[in-house]
Amino acid sequence: MKNVEMAEVLRRRRTELGMSQAELASVVGVDKRQIRRYEAGEQQPVLSVAVAIADALKISVGELAGIPSHQVNLTGDWWASWQTFKDQEEIITLQEVRFRQQGELINVETITRGIAVEDGGYHWRGELRLWDNEILMGWYAALDGGVRSKGTMYFVLHPHGQKMSGRWVGLSYDGKIVTGWGAMAHSEEEAAALIAELKERGEPA
Repeated sequence: MKNVEMAEVLRRRRTELGMSQAELASVVGVDKRQIRRYEAGEQQPVLSVAVAIADALKISVGELAGIPSHQVNLTGDWWASWQTFKDQEEIITLQEVRFRQQGELINVETITRGIAVEDGGYHWRGELRLWDNEILMGWYAALDGGVRSKGTMYFVLHPHGQKMSGRWVGLSYDGKIVTGWGAMAHSEEEAAALIAELKERGEPA
């Protein structure tokens, strides 16, 4: 491991996770002064400690050593479009969502409701896991107190990681097993276009 590269990765990643040096030291099982030395590039950890640090920071030992990861980074704000139903009538929603990625896991939370509460709009959060830079699978659950909606999500990621198409299955207004198309992109227009294409073709774009 190159001391400087590891020091930069360690400091940056710890800060991203909101961990203090003391908290990281406690998880890893070393003195806080050791973490300070690693981040200053004065020392490098033995392999067993490096593995423990990487696990705590949710990255690989290679990434900790400064070796670039080939994993796509989806962190940022997206537009999500959903084909949903209420009283057997189709509703197409568009809402902004925020991705926070840590390794293979992505925390997702809505920024906007998309449609009015009385029409079925609600805030939700969930988690997706990225497989082979291609497939995203996970769950969602409503955050609004009076809304019981929750379920699963499955997306196929576009090769360049700029959009995804898929499907949701879950508890909704119309029943306990309801499903519809879902799509995400970096613009409202593209997310809406993906849903339209999914509906027209009847299969992932």
